Amino acid sequence: MLGIQKRLVGSYLIVILITVLILELFLIFFVRYYYYHNIERIMMNQAELSATFFNQYFADEDLEKQSERLLKGFSQHSTAQVQIIGSSGQLLQDSTGLRADVHETAFQDVQEAFSGHTGSWRGYDPLTHEAILAVSYPLQANDTIVGVVRFITSLTDTNTTVNQISAIFIAAGLVVVVIVAVLGILVSRTITGPITELKLAAEKMAEGDFTVSVRKRYQDELGTLADILTMMAAKIRRNERLKNDFISSVSHELRTPLTSIKGWAITLKSDSEDGKVDLMEGLDIIEAESDRLTRLVDELLDFSKIDNGRLMLSCAPLQIGDLLHHIGKQLAPRAARQGISLEVQTDAPLPLLQADENRLKQVLINLIDNALKFTEPGGAIKLHACSTQEQIMITVEDTGSGIAEQDLEHVFQKFFKGSSHTPGSGIGLSISEQIIKLHGGQLKIDSRVGKGTIVEIRIPV
Repeated sequence: MLGIQKRLVGSYLIVILITVLILELFLIFFVRYYYYHNIERIMMNQAELSATFFNQYFADEDLEKQSERLLKGFSQHSTAQVQIIGSSGQLLQDSTGLRADVHETAFQDVQEAFSGHTGSWRGYDPLTHEAILAVSYPLQANDTIVGVVRFITSLTDTNTTVNQISAIFIAAGLVVVVIVAVLGILVSRTITGPITELKLAAEKMAEGDFTVSVRKRYQDELGTLADILTMMAAKIRRNERLKNDFISSVSHELRTPLTSIKGWAITLKSDSEDGKVDLMEGLDIIEAESDRLTRLVDELLDFSKIDNGRLMLSCAPLQIGDLLHHIGKQLAPRAARQGISLEVQTDAPLPLLQADENRLKQVLINLIDNALKFTEPGGAIKLHACSTQEQIMITVEDTGSGIAEQDLEHVFQKFFKGSSHTPGSGIGLSISEQIIKLHGGQLKIDSRVGKGTIVEIRIPV
């Protein structure tokens, strides 16, 4: 299996090789075209000038007789080989020496010239096998082609120059490929290095080690991923701590009533003189502790249902004012025992709600119970309800100790308790928030340490 680094470097190399190859072919083709085209253009100009000179001064003369004079004039200002060819295709003059019994009509450029066009041809000399470029131009007299002037030049030096330039381009291309390969390796390491660290950190987390912290190397997507992984490990550690605190708290919450129940059961088994008094007091305590256990078990069951998405509502028309006054009467004795004022106020009239009465009662009792826990004697708790055209707003306001600012954003998290010594399971507010959300509403908490807490519930009508 190819690693990321090999795939990245391989991709870079393939792309750069294709790019360099295309550029090399284009540049080499352009250089060859540039040199050959320039040579051909120069020779075309010389051939055209020679044909014009013949047309002006020797058009009435016999070409074969004047061929020697013409050859001297044509080759005087050119380094190329010059040939004069008669109308029959017979080579009349050659600046390199006359070759007998030679017909030039076999060459393409000569054929084009005899047809009245300028001809050019690139190939190899049949005698020397040297690369050459030939240009032929028709010689006309009275609109009749009487011969052809042909310029021939060797391409040996040109080919050598073109090959040298091509070699330079190829060498430069190879240097570019090497540089890109090195840079590709270095760049890929900046990617694979952080990925390797993330992989090792993930493996440690999979083994249960959540103390890992991934170093952020760059401000990019991998750096963001490193931050997320580190943050996730921190959240898991916090949740593990909350879970352990929850287990410890639940164990304590279960042990306390069980200890009371067992203690009073043992006491009631003894036959004392004050058995009747002990019996009634013990039964009251056993009943209260049993209710406490029942509430705790109900909370755990509700939490399990919410966690699995199985908590269902049984909605029916509900007059929220009646529910608030009923809850106020139910909790008034406890508030009185603690020396706390509990006041219920509702605006009239309040619209009917389609809601689950038992679940809303569970939420409100939980909120008032929390207020009673954290409000000192002499304090006050106010339960108020009002309405707008779209929603009903219920507030539970107390003058208790309040919630610390750093804890306020975590109060709805599962198992969270501001203090591990606080009674309760730490899931009451989380369950309450989910119940309100199932009603399509919102639950918000605003609190200041030493000032008190305001819990606001908004439910759409």
